[in-house]
Amino acid sequence: MKIRVERDGLADAVAWVARSLPSRPPVPVLGGVLLDASSGEALTISGFDYEVSAQVTIDASIDASGKTLVSGRLLADITKALPARPVELTVDGTRVTITCGSSKFSLPTMPVEDYPELPAMPEHVGSVPTDLFGEAVGQVAVAAGKDDTLPMLTGIRMEINADKLTMVATDRFRLAMREITWEPGTTIGDTSVLVPAKTLADSAKTLGAGASKVEISLASGDGLLGLSGTSRRNTTRLLDAEFPKYRQLLPAESAVTANISVGPLIEAIKRVSLVAERGTQVRLEFSDRVLRLTAGGDDEGSAEEELAVELSGEPLTIAFNPTYLLDGLGAMKSDRAQLQFTTANRPALIKPVDEDGNVAEGYLYLLMPVRLPG
Repeated sequence: MKIRVERDGLADAVAWVARSLPSRPPVPVLGGVLLDASSGEALTISGFDYEVSAQVTIDASIDASGKTLVSGRLLADITKALPARPVELTVDGTRVTITCGSSKFSLPTMPVEDYPELPAMPEHVGSVPTDLFGEAVGQVAVAAGKDDTLPMLTGIRMEINADKLTMVATDRFRLAMREITWEPGTTIGDTSVLVPAKTLADSAKTLGAGASKVEISLASGDGLLGLSGTSRRNTTRLLDAEFPKYRQLLPAESAVTANISVGPLIEAIKRVSLVAERGTQVRLEFSDRVLRLTAGGDDEGSAEEELAVELSGEPLTIAFNPTYLLDGLGAMKSDRAQLQFTTANRPALIKPVDEDGNVAEGYLYLLMPVRLPG
């Protein structure tokens, strides 16, 4: 194999594939990327560890076709560090030579015949605008759990029907839900799947480079979800776990609502929580026109700050984990938000408020309060 390719395109492609590779592959070949220049004027770069596959195609000038398998993370590090010059890749026996300007690297190859075949893309079920998909996944992924002993909480539940696509994640302490309209590609019955949150979030950030839409493919019976952009595609195994019955957690009504500017509230929480030890609470005292934030105590220092607020209902004092509260506010994508409460000991809802002062539908963040002393 002998090919010539632009450095930036190669570096981006290898980095995108390599990020899906396991840090400690059970067998060496699963830590490799497959370089395939066997057809046309394109180089296909692939990675697969039996759970997640990633594949991208870039333009290349091919003098001699072929395939080779090399360490993915090492190749990513090398291509990122190369000068901004065309790159030449040449395979000779069990070595691949990478030449770029005056830089030259020689890497050992791994046996291509030992590399697993990438799964085929499942049936296409619909598409979502790239920006909308990335925003929605990012808003929901903040609430996904990271404890692998509870796999049902490490995923994002995708509920698919002909009208909308709903994504939900929870780690038991907070829950995020986003509903978006989409373009179904086939007549599909209502279905739901559980997708690993980290994989979906990584794909949503980078898959749609240069693409106006993200194409969604699904084979729920085979436990496989596929996502593709213009020249990139990946698949992931679905989680075989039962997601919590979350809708019963959503309050049907609220006794107290508070409208407030998101930016100043985020900055105030960051300041007062400086004196709060890790995991301790920030208290929010809502009165007629003022929100008073306090944290800390006599032993570790204390802080307080006041902000203007529009309150409807009786005054209320409630406390939250500041990190979880900041995650929810940061996901609002709006200048103002409405906080909805029933009591100080029941879950609170945070929803974005549009420019006309109305609560915007489509996104909500539910947060469990921290019990106040006494």
